[in-house]
Amino acid sequence: MNEQTINPEITSDDKLWALLSYLFPVIAIIVLLMEDKKNRPFLKFHAVQAIAVTVVLVIIGTVTLGCGSILFLAMIYWGIKAYQGEYVTIPVVTDFIKKQGWV
Repeated sequence: MNEQTINPEITSDDKLWALLSYLFPVIAIIVLLMEDKKNRPFLKFHAVQAIAVTVVLVIIGTVTLGCGSILFLAMIYWGIKAYQGEYVTIPVVTDFIKKQGWV
């Protein structure tokens, strides 16, 4: 499956939950706990990726004494791309979560 193609099975509800997962990572955890949402591949992909990238950005922000926190603006961009129905590829993070079998 091409990462950038738009899947017709993705609902507007899925897109909204994916966007919110990037903007508010706590929502991503809620998505993974909701029985009807966690079985949707698009939602699961974005929820897991949002959690993973949040952990990475928190570590970067801590190591750089807060200077790396500007990278959280990228999460807005990734959220918008998810809202457009696209599978977002984040360097290193996407490959890591796929190799771990989380998505």
